[in-house]
Amino acid sequence: MSIEDPWDRATARTYDTPGTGMFAPEVLGPTVDRLAALAGGGRALELAVGTGRVAVPLAERGVPVSGIELSPAMVEQLRTKVDEDAVPVVVGDMASARAPGEFSLVYLVYNTISNLLTQDGQVACFRNAARHLTPGGCFVVELWVPELRALPPGREATVWHSEPGYLGIDTYDVLAQRVVSHHVRFGDGTDAQLFRSAHRYVWPSELDLMARLAGLVLEDRWADWDGSPFTADSRSHVSVYRLPQDQPVGGPRAAG
Repeated sequence: MSIEDPWDRATARTYDTPGTGMFAPEVLGPTVDRLAALAGGGRALELAVGTGRVAVPLAERGVPVSGIELSPAMVEQLRTKVDEDAVPVVVGDMASARAPGEFSLVYLVYNTISNLLTQDGQVACFRNAARHLTPGGCFVVELWVPELRALPPGREATVWHSEPGYLGIDTYDVLAQRVVSHHVRFGDGTDAQLFRSAHRYVWPSELDLMARLAGLVLEDRWADWDGSPFTADSRSHVSVYRLPQDQPVGGPRAAG
């Protein structure tokens, strides 16, 4: 496993935490509720579908869901929950892979767009999302706000979460706009387990420009899936970008 490509079989087997963390009902419930409403009775496509944390309950709500996923190991875990007919998946890069058909909703949850480590890759992801949308459809991105205000001068790391048995640390390279997240899990009398992943952090305004390049327009931005107002103190956001009704299917006719 490498920092830049950590989604191997060992990670996939331990990725799910049923009932806790991002799998907690108070986290997952509002996410699925909001996405089901935004799908508007149409088909949905999840980029980086992973083990189906969101796709499976969304499909159970009656929304036809497809996925794109780079890691075969994560798809293997998804297949322990539902078969290909329930949630069809294309194995490939979310910035370029194509799923069959058109969709009223394309979505990226839980900071996943930051797994693309270059600006070019993130721009390509927006364009790929737009190519899958029907006119009037929307692209939804959930992403954290970089916590650079918590980074003292001369320091390169912040502790972003601490609780019994878990410590979350981010190390920043502000010139490259990169961050490595270090997840340390430990218990009494046991060895600590470390999981690390690399990300390219993105400000909301930069995302908005990527959307414009793809022919999308910002429609809404909330602090969470419940629709709380996004403020200067928000630590994350859910942004909804709409493809105009008069936009040709496949997005703008731009190079790339």
